[in-house]
Parts: sequence; structure tokens; C-alpha cells
Amino acid sequence: MWRPAMRRPFGKPVLGSPLQILLLACSFALAAYAGVRLLAGDWFGVALWFVGAAVLHDLVLVPLYAGADRAVARGLGAVGRREWTLYVRFPAAFSALLLLMWFPLISGQMAEHYRLATGLSGDGFLARWLLITAVLFGGSAALLVLRLFRSSRSSRSSGPSRPSRLRRATNERPPADH
Repeated sequence: MWRPAMRRPFGKPVLGSPLQILLLACSFALAAYAGVRLLAGDWFGVALWFVGAAVLHDLVLVPLYAGADRAVARGLGAVGRREWTLYVRFPAAFSALLLLMWFPLISGQMAEHYRLATGLSGDGFLARWLLITAVLFGGSAALLVLRLFRSSRSSRSSGPSRPSRLRRATNERPPADH
């Protein structure tokens, strides 16, 4: 169970239970071991890759997908359907994540290396990614249609809308001083 950090009267923070401290020490030890093993071969190349990935993500990718998300939200807001943004945002983000992870194989750059390493053909990754993307957007569209169908059905059968029922219920309630 999570507890907020408590302070002792003299300003020293309470560290936690002995089990929490042991788990934290073990996780630091495991991270240090992984770091030593990772950096043992080509430490400069690994460090350059991490720095390059952070710079590429922060300076190129974040503005790109933030701008694309803003454009989708504005476009849907212009037609009065801003609440549909999530139905575009999720499949697009998941598809982009898959593209980012599997780009060397999707682009075909590593097909021969993949075949030599695994004995399997490196072809077909682009078609599979496109199929997964289509399924993601199709499933999202199906969920949106289901939501619209349910909301139109409930608005026709339930009579007054929920906010008007709540307003009526609060107007009929006796004052708080009774």
C-alpha cells in the first residue's frame, strides 16, 4: 500500500520498510549489472545511440506527433466532433509505435540480415504492419459506431436527457437546512 513520504520532526524523510529498501537496492544492483554488460563492448556507440535517440525523440518526433494530434483535434473540432479524437489518436499512436519498433524490417533494409539470423523470410513485414494498422483503425471505427448507436438509442428511449433529470431532481429536493 502506498503512503506519502512522512517527515520526522527534524526534517529527515522516512525511507520506508526494510523490504522496500532491499528491493530498491536489488533493482539498482540489477541496473548497474545490465549497464556494465551493455557498455562492455562498444560503450561509445551505446552512449551515442542513447543520446541520439533522446535528441531525435525530443526534437523531431514529439513536435511531429503533437502537431499531428493537434491537427486532428482541430479538424474534428471544426466539424463539431472533437470527442472523436480518441478514436483516431489510439490507433494512430499504436501503429506509429509498431512502425518505430519494426522500421528496419518494414522498410526491407534488414530483410537479408533477418533471413541469415533466423532462417525465415524477411518479406511481408510491410504488408503485416499495414494489415495491423487497418485492423486498429477498423476496430476503432467499429467502437465509435457502436457508441453512436448506443447513445442515439438511449436518447430516443429514455425521454429527458440525464442532465435535465438531474436538474429536476435537485429542484425537487428539500433545502439543506431541513
